[in-house]
Amino acid sequence: MSAGKPADNGTSSRFANTLIDLLDQVHYRRVSVDEQFDPVYRLRYEAYRREDFIPVNSQQVTRDQFDELPNCYCFGVYIGGRLASSLRFHVVTPEQPHSPCMSVWPDVLQPLLDNGKSFIDPGRFTTDFELSLAYPALPYLTLRIAAMACEHFPVRYCMSAVRPEHTAFYRRVFNARPLGDERTYADLAFPMQLFAADVPVIRDRVMDRYPFFLSLPEERAALFGSSRTDVVAIAPSARQAQRLELMEKVG
Repeated sequence: MSAGKPADNGTSSRFANTLIDLLDQVHYRRVSVDEQFDPVYRLRYEAYRREDFIPVNSQQVTRDQFDELPNCYCFGVYIGGRLASSLRFHVVTPEQPHSPCMSVWPDVLQPLLDNGKSFIDPGRFTTDFELSLAYPALPYLTLRIAAMACEHFPVRYCMSAVRPEHTAFYRRVFNARPLGDERTYADLAFPMQLFAADVPVIRDRVMDRYPFFLSLPEERAALFGSSRTDVVAIAPSARQAQRLELMEKVG
């Protein structure tokens, strides 16, 4: 995973407006599980190989068994028509209990499921190197997918398997707190720590400070609907959603 430096308090409004403007150039595309060589899987490979986190493979794609799960949702983020980043998440419930985080911290997370809780498990956050330099706010544009998932699905938590050097970002932006110790995931050659954000607790604060995370139900349905298996690009609705929230507060 990767994350940039969040905005300072004094510039958060200007930063938020800049991100909403940038979203006019952004589209999200859901990856079909049937497309074995989707550009998103190649982006993953290139990103991990760039830092020597995974071994070389002849197909030059990175996929795993979690991509095949029925509770898996995988997306590419496009800026100006170019694939800039990708994110995968799983909706983990007592009925669908499998995900990457569950495979690494089952002792921590299974009790939550036993108590009827559910959560989003985002991961495989990778970026195009050149575009990550051109757009320092790319982490926010990418993690907007996870924010929308927390609105769309009836979950209590958003889990994050975070590299130690990125924990400050998740604490500051999402008020996430450590839930599990550092452990190694699958074939990645670096440790991860489990962080959890309590969605009902943080939702309003995060959306007020970072309104580019907002979305309309129509956008979420287009992205996450059960029949959405094609490669249609979906435009963000943050600007319209922000207007509606402001109208509701005034009215």
